[in-house]
Amino acid sequence: MSSTIPPQSHRKALIGSPSNFWAYSSESGFDLTHPSTPSIPSSGPKHTIQTTTEPITIDPSKSALVVIDMQNFFLSEAFGRGKGAGHAACENLVKYAVPAARKAGIRVVWLNWGLTDEEVKDMPPAVKRAFGFFAIPAESEFKGGAEAFGEHEGSVSVDRHGEENETMYRGIGADCGKLTFPDGRTVQGGGLLMRGAWNSALYPPLDAMFEQGAKIREKPDVWIHKNRMSGMWGATTPLKEFLDKEGIRTLFFTGVNTDQCVGGTLTDAFSNGYDCVLLGDGCGTTTPEYAQQCWEYNASRTFGFCTGCEEFAKGVGGT
Repeated sequence: MSSTIPPQSHRKALIGSPSNFWAYSSESGFDLTHPSTPSIPSSGPKHTIQTTTEPITIDPSKSALVVIDMQNFFLSEAFGRGKGAGHAACENLVKYAVPAARKAGIRVVWLNWGLTDEEVKDMPPAVKRAFGFFAIPAESEFKGGAEAFGEHEGSVSVDRHGEENETMYRGIGADCGKLTFPDGRTVQGGGLLMRGAWNSALYPPLDAMFEQGAKIREKPDVWIHKNRMSGMWGATTPLKEFLDKEGIRTLFFTGVNTDQCVGGTLTDAFSNGYDCVLLGDGCGTTTPEYAQQCWEYNASRTFGFCTGCEEFAKGVGGT
């Protein structure tokens, strides 16, 4: 006995509110162009990108490629970083995502750790612990006042679990000292994740790409500092202020680490009402592979969408 499945009816929907909405069509996917009203389409160019679940249509003038923490501290061989997922992401950004975004008129935002002395002083303990800290012998006394929280004579570097270590995790703001590359070259690493320090600079060749992009006459690349794993935490941040000023609603997330700073910024952006798209092969993590898989899964099924750098480039006309 044969059975037939009736064809699915074509459906459409408006999702959100009058001030922030998507249009949906069962034939063409999700429209993320954010026109002023549902009855008046957005003017100007539009691009359709195939994601792992369904196509999305975006307005490049309201979109940004956000590159997170692709800095020397997280990627350089001088810190003992072997080739891994972050370096593969770097290659995909250089080959596909960044050139395609610029060609399409999508703003490129370099979001990086870049701390001031005051920010280090006010950093909460949970964030400081993640990067190691200094401990003193139990019989020693802490200094008085705010100096009790700084480095002491005789203090030793310990990791996030309190174990003595000789790694680069010596505490936020701590001097990384002289670092040696495998070929024997040396460099002064500077204060960990501090503004202007070598360890906080972009990893080559992304540093050269930023310098090039910053000189673009219209819609140049921008560098934005953050002082937490998320660049969108709290009531407002420099990133949120920039996006709102520029009228940007759709964010394509890349960088390291997927399950930490990238994911933290993405989920905060999601809660703040931005459109979130993860470029899976444009980000990486040192955490076991299941963490990357989990974030790609949730990005496509809960927080927004997931696609790849080459697919992104094809969709916006970059290849």
